[in-house]
Order: sequence, then structure tokens, then C-alpha cells
Amino acid sequence: MKKHLRNLLSPEELTYIYNSYDIIGDVAIIRVTEMTRKHSRIVAKTIMEVHKNVKTVLAQTSPVSGDFRLRKLESVAGEDRTTTMHKEFGCLFCVDVEKCYFSPRLLYERMRIAKQVGNREVVVNMFAGVGSFSMIMARHSEVEKIYSIDVNPVAFHFMQKNVRLNRVFGKVVPIQGDAREVIEKKLPHVVDRVLMPLPEKAFEYLPYALLALKKAGGWIHYYDFEYAKKKENPIQKAKLKVAEKLESLGVVFKIPFGRVVRTTGPNWYQVVLDIRINF
Repeated sequence: MKKHLRNLLSPEELTYIYNSYDIIGDVAIIRVTEMTRKHSRIVAKTIMEVHKNVKTVLAQTSPVSGDFRLRKLESVAGEDRTTTMHKEFGCLFCVDVEKCYFSPRLLYERMRIAKQVGNREVVVNMFAGVGSFSMIMARHSEVEKIYSIDVNPVAFHFMQKNVRLNRVFGKVVPIQGDAREVIEKKLPHVVDRVLMPLPEKAFEYLPYALLALKKAGGWIHYYDFEYAKKKENPIQKAKLKVAEKLESLGVVFKIPFGRVVRTTGPNWYQVVLDIRINF
């Protein structure tokens, strides 16, 4: 983007502009600071010129936070709205980007998990949002059922809508509520695989992921944020933390795979661990 802005902003001004942005459907989301806010409209217009499909540009003015993983957004250019239709791997996701969490940067992860799901497996997605992982899993695997849980009532509404859009009735079962309570009351020992795509809560909710698994064991896909200095390995740090927790719970396990999903800030990484549980 900075290449397109060279004729519009000075070299000094360009150093403060975020070079990355998200495109969700026909909505682009840029990040601004107090120093760059005055250039937001120029940046927005440039994005709309480069990406002809973008009809709305919103500025993110706060970090993602809270139980619903929301961020403050301001309209900068184009149509003044926050709802859009996003397409990924043949699936459609209707989402309100202001009231629901959705990241297009997890595209690779969504398909990676879907490819691991075995024939007739039962899965629980503990933090489903609008159902992005669940829909792709339903359309690109031989899964039998996915219990798709989210505590955010707006995300739950869009998840129900996305079940209809993607024609996955019966495969994806939307459930509104806290995953901990839902699993304790309705889903103990019923699934082969647990998905935990909420780094802020995954470590705290590990005992409930274990509770959801069938007594024969199964897989947990665990996501977390990890701080790692230059000579440290964020995947290894996450493995050690999770291993200590699982050992304290008396669980037999292996962690055959881990990867950095993306960097989220200086020395901060989002990581995923695939954990095999054997009770």
C-alpha cells in the first residue's frame, strides 16, 4: 500500500502508516493511531482504487478486547455499514465486523483443521464466532456433527444464518452460551475432536476440552498467544506450558505438531498446538 501512497504522503508520514489491512467481503479494515488518523481518508481511497470490490473502509481505533473479542471501528470511506458477506473455500460468511470477531488471516488454519477431521467424527468448536471454522469443516470433511458454541448473541445469530447459507443443517449445531457450561451440562464425553480458536481463553478452558472428549480420547486444537524473545521459541514455550497443565490433570498426551499462525506484535505470536489425548 505504501507504494501507492508515495505520491500522496511524505516519506516521514509514510513511516507511521500501517502497511497491512484486512479485507472481509467488500469491507476493508485499516489500523490508525492519533498520528495517522488525519491520513485515514487518503489511505481508504487508495485501498478502494486498488481493490475495486471494496465498498466500505473502516478504521480500527482500539485493540481487540473483551469476552466477545471486539474492536472499535469508525467509518472512513464508502458505504457506512459494518455488515458484509465474506467468501472462503466455497463457503459464505455473513458477519457484522463491529459486533462479531472474524479474521480472514486464519484462512489457512480453517482448511488445515478441516483436512484432519476423520470420517463420522463428532467435533465441538468451543469458541465458534460466526461459524467460520465450523462451516469449512462441514463442507470439506466427512464430519458427522459439529457442536458450534459461542457466548456472543450477535455472533450466534450470524452463525445460524451461515448454517442456512451454507446448507449444513444437521452437521453444524449452533449453541449460544459459555462453552464451559455447555460442555458440563450437555456435551461431556461425546466428541472426537475439540477446537479452541480463542487464544485469550484456551488455557483456562483446557479442563473442559478434556471433559468433552470421548473416554477413548481424541484431538484438541489449541490456540494461544505466546511472548518470545529473539532466541526463544514460541512454539516450545507454549508446549511446555500446556504440558505442565495436562500433567497436573493426570492426562496421557502427545503434542506432535505446533506452528506459528501469525505474529501479533513485537515478540508476540499466535501459535497452535495439535494435542493427542489418551485417557
